[in-house]
Amino acid sequence: MRGKIRNLGEPQIIRYFDLSPDGNNILVDVIREPFSYLVPANRFPKQTQILDKRGRLLTIVADLPLADKIPIAHGAVRQGRRYIRWRSDQPATLYWPEALDGGDPANEVEYRDAVYMLAAPFTADPTLLVRLNWRQWKLSWHSGDVALVTEGWYSSRQVRVWRLHPDHGETVPQLLFDLNIEDRYNDPGSPEYVLNDLGRWVLAMTEFDELIFYGDGAGPEGDRPFIDFLKLDSGISRRIWQCDDGYFERPVNIVGQDPPQFIIRRESPTEPPNYFLLDTSGGSRRQLTNFEHPFPELALVQKESIQYRRKDGVELTGTLYLPPDYSDKSGPLPMLMWAYPTEFKSASSAGQVQDSPHRFIRPSYYSPAIWALRGYAVLDDPAMPIVGEGDMEPNDTFVEQLVSSALAAVEEVVERGVADPEHIAIGGHSYGAFMTANLMAHCDLFAAGIARTGAYNRTLTPFGFQAEQRSFWDAPETYFKMSPFMFADKINEPLLLIHGQNDSNPGTFPMQSERFFNAIKGNGGTARLVMLPEEGHGYKARESLGHMLWEMDSWLSLHLKADNSEND
Repeated sequence: MRGKIRNLGEPQIIRYFDLSPDGNNILVDVIREPFSYLVPANRFPKQTQILDKRGRLLTIVADLPLADKIPIAHGAVRQGRRYIRWRSDQPATLYWPEALDGGDPANEVEYRDAVYMLAAPFTADPTLLVRLNWRQWKLSWHSGDVALVTEGWYSSRQVRVWRLHPDHGETVPQLLFDLNIEDRYNDPGSPEYVLNDLGRWVLAMTEFDELIFYGDGAGPEGDRPFIDFLKLDSGISRRIWQCDDGYFERPVNIVGQDPPQFIIRRESPTEPPNYFLLDTSGGSRRQLTNFEHPFPELALVQKESIQYRRKDGVELTGTLYLPPDYSDKSGPLPMLMWAYPTEFKSASSAGQVQDSPHRFIRPSYYSPAIWALRGYAVLDDPAMPIVGEGDMEPNDTFVEQLVSSALAAVEEVVERGVADPEHIAIGGHSYGAFMTANLMAHCDLFAAGIARTGAYNRTLTPFGFQAEQRSFWDAPETYFKMSPFMFADKINEPLLLIHGQNDSNPGTFPMQSERFFNAIKGNGGTARLVMLPEEGHGYKARESLGHMLWEMDSWLSLHLKADNSEND
């Protein structure tokens, strides 16, 4: 490879850059002084510059000061022009949203965001594209006559998708979808994209002015992905393909327009993913790959999607894995449950089935199938919904709902006869580790726990966490009650704590595990702390992953397979 390397412009702290679709201009986001120790880098003073292709400064599109007073709430944003990007369907046209409410969700206004455009040579006044009642979440382009803008409001979990005519001035947008992001059963899917002549991704459309949508097809039997064609004039969709029963199939790419052809990926619990060419005009498909199972022994692991109910009526789901040689006559096994709690604003959405029971069992160091091969029953991802309907905040009853969900899961597997109630362990990673510690502190359902890279003292995350929008000073009782650190003296079952020594995630600094371990041990509890050197929030090194698996295997063997009375 031959050529010369030369600098474009002056050395700066560049956070983001992008060449214009026509290749003649460069958008550069530059971090500027004064820096701050109080806010993250994305709130530092920022300048958005436009350079020519030789690196000479043409104009400064935005010059934003330090954003150190953004309210602590979902939907709060910095003032001024934010997230400036190129229109993918034009040679060199910028677009961006600006807050009309001062960036503060608490301010009551009719419109919260406005979206503007500015074309090269960037000397004219910006053009107003649309004003939105909520925050702009996404903007997708096809042409001067078709663009989609998504606005949303987190507190209500509501989303609206509008069709725009971007080159016709500020026109009345056409509402395509008005939905709740928690409602998977009625999700219309997301638009698909293709590369245009400028080499940019734009909305895919058929020759009949129909947008192409891919969706999960969620329902009571699990996900059945689909392809829909949406007629823009009427807003009516027609389904041209949906996943076969007994398999998990999903569209991957468009490879033809007339007639439309798609690459789909097909798998089952025992069949690895393979690719097929789908002709939607006739429904025929042709297999393109024939990958064999990389670990045939995993194909023998038994997998089943189960459904059960919490005492308050919320429907719950989980995926049950059993060893290859397990039968109805085998009797109960020691069990590992691995979970992660999720917040919802409605019980109906919380009870919807997640994922598909027909996915391939992938060989992985995180795979639950590993433990089924080690002789355990495994309940993977048993639903742990935390519901706060209406004006209620989900976390105000976090502990009660968590324990209720865990109790329902334990009762279900015991009733099925696959688990011994005296030999069930609970585990999770990150927020799942936080869940694990809370269950260990507030119930006696589990013989042992495994908590990887978690947070245990919520006063160390005082400005919110996960979906919690209130600060510690707004809801001190909730922060206290949700902190298993405050109840370390109640943890009377053994707990394994694993943490990356260099975890930079602000909610899960390593001190969380170190102090929680000391609190448990200081109160006479049984705990083990493992700090993985050089690892962050997720573990990557082969040595670390092998050590993690060895620690987990040893812990489960000691506290589930052995007589627990010997380990007290």
